[in-house]
Amino acid sequence: MTLQQLHYFLTTTEHGSFSEAARALHLAQPSVSEQVRSLEGELGVELFARVGRGVVLTEAGRAFRPEAERVLADLDRARDAVREVRELSGGTVSFGMFGTASAYLIADLAAAFRRRYPDVRLRLVGQNSSLVANAVREARLEAALVVLPVDDEGLEVRPIHREELVVVSRYPERVDGEMTSARLADLPLVLYDAAFGAADPTRRQLVERAQHDGVTLRPVIEVEDMEAALQLVARGLADTVVARSVLRTMRGVRSLHHSPFARPMWETFAFIARRDAPVSPATRALVELLERRLERLGEISLYAGATSGTDG
Repeated sequence: MTLQQLHYFLTTTEHGSFSEAARALHLAQPSVSEQVRSLEGELGVELFARVGRGVVLTEAGRAFRPEAERVLADLDRARDAVREVRELSGGTVSFGMFGTASAYLIADLAAAFRRRYPDVRLRLVGQNSSLVANAVREARLEAALVVLPVDDEGLEVRPIHREELVVVSRYPERVDGEMTSARLADLPLVLYDAAFGAADPTRRQLVERAQHDGVTLRPVIEVEDMEAALQLVARGLADTVVARSVLRTMRGVRSLHHSPFARPMWETFAFIARRDAPVSPATRALVELLERRLERLGEISLYAGATSGTDG
């Protein structure tokens, strides 16, 4: 059974003859009648009875008609849904972002997207990068922005930006000059993404660097979100490590002091999507806005190779 056969059946029903249906469909009459006969053969019943030069529905035809109409109506709705997504006039974008992106990306990104595409619903899921990667792999999210490294099984990974990590403190003497692993290990640290610990990409970098340098990092406080960590820093209870741009965009932290690492450390951002699965036009539009947002933040491109100085 094909959609074409259903269409020919309903057109014949509407016009009451194969010849009139063929004329409406701009086809030869045998093409229409042959397809209807094939449909009857598959169903094992006659759908039409001849009356003079025309046809009328049999009892089986009358029972079949509403089902055929329903199938074609469902197809039209499916086409409309796809067209809305293609034309950015409907649908939902389900996009993942690493948890700390809420500090400096999500609000402006959502506002810009809604201004441009008011009929498209936006679902932004903020979680640790490892969870976001799993959600994309399992098709619960269409695409995502993550911090590397993540498990890339089944994923396309496109690095796009990197941000320099700096050590932040309320007290300038703690971050005077460039930071080393040994100095960092001596600081009272508050680290975020407590639920993931060393599995968090940023924490993983810090721990691996410290191990390589022969020291151990033991935070005195662990919290779940970066904003809470920075609030503790502002109160002088601990120091932390964040991306430099956070200090330019998050309220209430610009008065804090910070220093880069002697050997620069970076958070590398990447877009991920399922391998061999095309993303929707709406998601592509969101990604383009996000790229421009990162550029406006003044972040250093992964390929630019620029260096940053020390801010006190």
